[in-house]
Amino acid sequence: MDVTIRVRRQDPEAVDERRLPYWQDYPVTIADNATVLDALIQIREDDDGTLSLRCSCRSAICGSCAMRINGHAGLACKTIANTVIQDGVITVEPAGVMPVVKDLVVNFDLFWEKIEAVDPYLKHIGREPEGEYIVSNDAMLHLSSVTACIMCGACVSDCTVLEVDPTFLGPAALAKAYRFTADPRDGDDEGVSMERLWALSEPTGIWDCTRCNECVQACPKGVAPMDRIMAMREQAIQAGYDNNNGARHTDAFTESVGHSGRLDELRLPIKSVGMMNLPALMDYMPVAFRAMRRGKMPPIAHKNVDNVEAVRRIFDRTQPEPAAPKVSNNSPFG
Repeated sequence: MDVTIRVRRQDPEAVDERRLPYWQDYPVTIADNATVLDALIQIREDDDGTLSLRCSCRSAICGSCAMRINGHAGLACKTIANTVIQDGVITVEPAGVMPVVKDLVVNFDLFWEKIEAVDPYLKHIGREPEGEYIVSNDAMLHLSSVTACIMCGACVSDCTVLEVDPTFLGPAALAKAYRFTADPRDGDDEGVSMERLWALSEPTGIWDCTRCNECVQACPKGVAPMDRIMAMREQAIQAGYDNNNGARHTDAFTESVGHSGRLDELRLPIKSVGMMNLPALMDYMPVAFRAMRRGKMPPIAHKNVDNVEAVRRIFDRTQPEPAAPKVSNNSPFG
């Protein structure tokens, strides 16, 4: 099978034009069942020894070969070349968000800093257990998909929030955090898990995710980081950590749709930051003026959809029973 591998190359330490990103095409002949990694290794071994990439297990276990293939992150060793050919070309780029070391190799420091920031280990405070800590089979089966993460960085590569805000914890770290907030062995009566949820509810945490679903599509192991982030939002609200913009946004969104059948776009941002939060409301003024000039200002009178009673009945049926808060809104330690 003949194919052209188009590689986005860069050598930041070069003294010539190679220090800036550029594209290089490599026409190759590969087997019909070859992977993208097979093609890249063939190029490196037979055609251009200067091409840099990471790889190790070639079995979708180590995660070393994560890169962007045709614009989306994935494992090169898991991607069969003939399934991603577009007009005879496969486009390969380094993983996004993280700085390029050379060609398809990126610096993972940012990735590991995010992982370390969520304290990725079980915490137990209080008296030592008297025997083995027995955990139910169902609890561990629930966590099995989260623990399948191979730290490849594919989700981080395609995270649209990290592209513009490097302070965001990111999908990999937050999925790792869920592995502990959902583990019955983490915490005790002193509330260690509650402390985790309090920290994760702060800015740059669970409420900064935009639910773009890119991390879910990029993950080669089905960890579904965005789903874990949504689950932690529910955990945080049930724990009483609802005095923040994200939680208020969720409540306002739910209230609007549940009452009228459609989103009240005019009042949603106001309720999200707080009706009495004058500095935040003033920050919205430039956006409001631009919307008015371009005729995109939401109507002041918000109207119900037709047959809104049916919507309300459906909405009421799907609402879970409210859980009693476990901690105070104002204290991370109960």
